[in-house]
Amino acid sequence: MASKTSATEFRENTVIVVLGASGDLAKKKTFPALFGLYRQGFLPNGVHIVGYARTKMDETEFHKRVVSHISNSADDQDLTSKVEEFKALSTYVAGDYEDDKAFQLLNTRLEEIESKYGSKERNRLFYMALPPSVFLPVAKGLKKNCYTTEGVVRVIVEKPFGKDTDSCRELVKGLKEQFSEEETFRIDHYLGKEMVKNMLVSRFANVALSTGFDKNSISNVQITFKEPFGTEGRGGYFDEFGIIRDVCQNHLIQVLSILTMERPVSFSAEDIRDEKVKVLRSIPPVERADTLLGQYVSANGKPGYLEDDTVPKNSKCPTFAALTLWVNTPRWEGVPFILKAGKALNEAKVEVRIQYKDVTQGIFKDIARNELVMRIQPSEAIYLKFNAKTPGLYSRAIPVEMDLTYKRRFADSKIPEAYEALILDALHGDKSNFVRDDELEAAWKIFTPILHWIEGKSGQAPRPVPYPYGSRGPKELEAFITKYGYKRANAEYSWPVTNVANL
Repeated sequence: MASKTSATEFRENTVIVVLGASGDLAKKKTFPALFGLYRQGFLPNGVHIVGYARTKMDETEFHKRVVSHISNSADDQDLTSKVEEFKALSTYVAGDYEDDKAFQLLNTRLEEIESKYGSKERNRLFYMALPPSVFLPVAKGLKKNCYTTEGVVRVIVEKPFGKDTDSCRELVKGLKEQFSEEETFRIDHYLGKEMVKNMLVSRFANVALSTGFDKNSISNVQITFKEPFGTEGRGGYFDEFGIIRDVCQNHLIQVLSILTMERPVSFSAEDIRDEKVKVLRSIPPVERADTLLGQYVSANGKPGYLEDDTVPKNSKCPTFAALTLWVNTPRWEGVPFILKAGKALNEAKVEVRIQYKDVTQGIFKDIARNELVMRIQPSEAIYLKFNAKTPGLYSRAIPVEMDLTYKRRFADSKIPEAYEALILDALHGDKSNFVRDDELEAAWKIFTPILHWIEGKSGQAPRPVPYPYGSRGPKELEAFITKYGYKRANAEYSWPVTNVANL
């Protein structure tokens, strides 16, 4: 059962402190999400937002940064008014991340704000929009100087949560020495995406989908993440972590766990996370033989990864990875789950593609396989590819689709940004879409051996194969996914319109 603290909803008497307030993450994601919630009336009554970072700047400069990624191209006067209100409730404190006096100054500002409350309740939400290297000193500074016992304290921690199993344990242990698991909200913004949240409903609220959702009907599953741009001057950061830590170990493994978990007892946070942990523990570490690594090279007028001045010379860091995972449960045993993630590819896309087995041969020959596709971004959609007879006086089956594209079906609905959804969950004390400590460790155990191999900690580091900037990935990818049973749709298939006259 959730405790009173974890279930408490912040309705009033709340200060939100954004640490790392001068950084890109805060500017591009955190503050726009907070503004979105404020504009829609979802922040607590009388909320105040306090930015904290090393950067020296006055309130005017801070407010300029806070609203710099809030678009108002239509010159909406209501929006302009809300922006001014949002700036008025936001303030800034500059200070170091390892300086008690600076944190005491922050606490003084918080107490000034809280002194105007009508009751003794003081709720504080600390959002660490920070690199992991300063998580622990900041946590210590906050606990020692800015903790309150007159209300509820929550801390949102951004990824990456360590670099492997051991560093993850060290980070979890260090944070727990300051804040309880109950107070800690580890954010993975993919868990806030509308289509990822919809997977639970799609799976468990539809008999039509849940029947046959297992090894008896499914041949293979691909979870794909594609970015059309390279490191663009951020190679120093990327080279330290790589594509597997950046995308696979967190975003894609979270999608996989929701896709493969068994039905929870309820939709409560702990019941959902219990099932996710069970399925993660059933996945053995990725094998080298189940791995394809790539690194983009110059093409189409774009520079290669090694041509980025911020990237170390002769770096073997992969910018593309295809990893096949195996879920050793009665439902999924023997089904390959292929995680694919890459930078500098031909498009921006994140999707799940579930390919079913072949129809029993006999009355049909070379008929296309059924596929269930969940497109997470862009243009959220779920569609089922199935075979139907072409119209006319002859009998021929072609692949078509049943299509739920969100923009068409829910034309009047605004799909919230992932960070909006997750910050609201944290304010409500709902941990369903946040990562628990044992879930985190189970995920790291899957990837740590392959990461150590890539970094040369267990034998010679592999050299990733080259692929051109703007391509679909390494040329070896087709053979890799075919090895696990994937069959590409025949050339006659096109989506979403099939011109029968051309068949």
